[in-house]
Amino acid sequence: MLADQDERVCLIARHHGIVLARPLLRSLGLAAFGVFFLTLPWPATAVLGAAIVAVAAVFTFRAVWQWERTRLVVTTEKVYVVNGTLRRRAKAVRLGAVEAVEVEQSLLGQLLDYGTVIVGPLAVGHIAEPRQVCRMVERLAL
Repeated sequence: MLADQDERVCLIARHHGIVLARPLLRSLGLAAFGVFFLTLPWPATAVLGAAIVAVAAVFTFRAVWQWERTRLVVTTEKVYVVNGTLRRRAKAVRLGAVEAVEVEQSLLGQLLDYGTVIVGPLAVGHIAEPRQVCRMVERLAL
């Protein structure tokens, strides 16, 4: 990922945990639906309920895995967004080419301290502590 030997990693940020709220609520609802089927007295419904709970667990695992494997990396030369496990993808913007750094935050984002960081053409949503990331990029881009 680092091209130069002089290039140093200055900051690694990840998505805020709020990105997990919707998938976890969806999985919780699906699991509750599966548990309802588990409580019915017929064996066929118990199998169906167990399968639904398993699917909910897979959805939860997938959401947490994607959250864990996505990073915003600020180096002395570039800003990267890296994601993926088996097929790693990275988008990068050179700090020398950055003219503006912006932070967009909704009201909830301001309360929970997350937002969208826009570095030139690269926009990364739901970043935790976006003002800190913005200050770091501005300092390095000078």
